[in-house]
Amino acid sequence: MNYKEYDECDLCCRHCRVNRNQGKLGFCGMDASMYAARAALHFWEEPCISGEAGSGTVFFSGCSLQCVFCQNHDIAVAKTGKQISLERLTEIFLELQAKGALNINLVTPTHYVPQIKDALIVAKQQGLTLPIVYNTGTYDTVDTIKSLDGLIDIYLPDLKYYSSELSTRYSKAPEYFKNATEAIHEMYRQVGEPKFENEQMVKGMIVRHLALPNALHDSKKILKHLWETYGDHIYVSIMNQYTPLEAVKKYPEINRKLTEREYDKLIDYALDLGYSNAFIQEGDTASESFIPSFTCEGIEKDS
Repeated sequence: MNYKEYDECDLCCRHCRVNRNQGKLGFCGMDASMYAARAALHFWEEPCISGEAGSGTVFFSGCSLQCVFCQNHDIAVAKTGKQISLERLTEIFLELQAKGALNINLVTPTHYVPQIKDALIVAKQQGLTLPIVYNTGTYDTVDTIKSLDGLIDIYLPDLKYYSSELSTRYSKAPEYFKNATEAIHEMYRQVGEPKFENEQMVKGMIVRHLALPNALHDSKKILKHLWETYGDHIYVSIMNQYTPLEAVKKYPEINRKLTEREYDKLIDYALDLGYSNAFIQEGDTASESFIPSFTCEGIEKDS
């Protein structure tokens, strides 16, 4: 099936406008064929997403941001993953529900939104009742997010950078903050105030920010923006799990883990602003052991 959205693809803020239906690759590295690298219960999200049962997470291959420090590098650059049909994606959603997942968690979904929408609609017709989580690096256009209205229950967007200098250096995205905050505004319009059942989020938004080494000033600006815009009407997740992988050796200023002192200063700043609806991380989260194994688990149908 050809999707008209791929004729001149404009799903993300790269605005490639290439014809992915004819096999051309966007900045995401993908044509119109859908690839995924893992579909399994995932236990490393925020507690109200993963709980004890796990989040039914589908990791899609390719990415419209290609951050130099990406922990999911192999799937972001499309080196890992297997092609799946829309019908298979529908089955995966239902299989994850049968395994006891608390929700369906779509990781890096932007460049596959047309297929994902159709798979969700069919899966819901076939008995899918779980909340749907849209887990994105947030380089989606506002129109892409608008097209999801009514299908997504929980938005889990990143807000990576305030500074255009940083977003250009690490993601080649000079207008990241402007584009990301416009998309987040639309996400909030759709889902509104957070709602919980049995301590699990069933509707709402959690904005994630991964603190980078030597970028405390930038992180503070992001937290200030979110507080002044949304207050405690959303949740934020302030993450210290930055892990310097091989690719960042070319960027010496981020070729180390975040220090405990840097992170503590950021948390103190958030508390001073007034945050109470915030997740923080403790312990050795900056470890490669927290990076999933992308062995295509759950992608192919069990025989």
